Amino acid sequence: MLELGQSQPQPAGDLIKDVTEADFMAEVIEASQTVPVIVDFWAPWCGPCKTLGPQLEQAVTAAGGAVKMAKVNVDQNQAIAGQLRIQSIPTVYAFWQGQPVDGFQGAVAGSEVEAFVKRCADLAGGAEGGGGLAEAIEAAEAMLAEGAASDAAQTFAAILDEDGSSAEAYGGLVRAHIALGDLDQAEAVLNGAPVEISKAAPLEAAHAQLELARQVAEAGPLDDLRAAVEANPDSHQARFDLAQALYANGKVDDAVEELLNVVRRDRDWNDGAAKQQLFKIFDALKPNDPVALNGRRKLSSILFA
Repeated sequence: MLELGQSQPQPAGDLIKDVTEADFMAEVIEASQTVPVIVDFWAPWCGPCKTLGPQLEQAVTAAGGAVKMAKVNVDQNQAIAGQLRIQSIPTVYAFWQGQPVDGFQGAVAGSEVEAFVKRCADLAGGAEGGGGLAEAIEAAEAMLAEGAASDAAQTFAAILDEDGSSAEAYGGLVRAHIALGDLDQAEAVLNGAPVEISKAAPLEAAHAQLELARQVAEAGPLDDLRAAVEANPDSHQARFDLAQALYANGKVDDAVEELLNVVRRDRDWNDGAAKQQLFKIFDALKPNDPVALNGRRKLSSILFA
């Protein structure tokens, strides 16, 4: 059983709720500003969901208020599932301060469920020393945002010395090495992450950023690729290549629009290459990034029109 230092567990009704599109913003995004919220995406016909759901509920209840849980039926709330790119169920995300910060897909062992819930509780300082590590991660992220990638890498590495299962620190260290241009080291860090967090959201985002960084090195001259599209606007490959060059030059919004154009014209072109590239870009961006939010909405409208 999970032990997080709380005295008496709160009633399950206060911790575990069925959530719909109407109250997702209040019960997940806004609520996660003060306490981590675990979201279980499930469906009545899903066999593994029937096993995982009760395991999560038990672990969340045992955490005694350190985390909350929202259950989302994807059959009845397809818009949320589409925006968050839920491709299989069960899928579980942890939201903290309005953003998905961890997660996994499929049924897992009970011990892994408990470890996941404990990691989520630690985000808000639910375990001894958790608050200090959270502050250190925040400081390292600030360094990275300010361009001090080397200092950020050292800080993320120090955090991992204290907590070797921190998905946020692993993801940050990967992104720091990407910023330093050391893509091989970034890949080595990514491959060295513990298997139990290998599918966590920070590592999935870092993996997407690494793949995009490798593509940047192969992107062609932007002006030449623009000219190629103007000369042959029906060439999906030319438009796809232009999107890669736009991304390489920091024009992420324009890159997304070009890829959406390809999907509008032929969603299955090259085995869905444009769709996959869009998902890669969305994964690499922060979940609340306007480019990601607008792009996901536009893609959903194309695919489900």
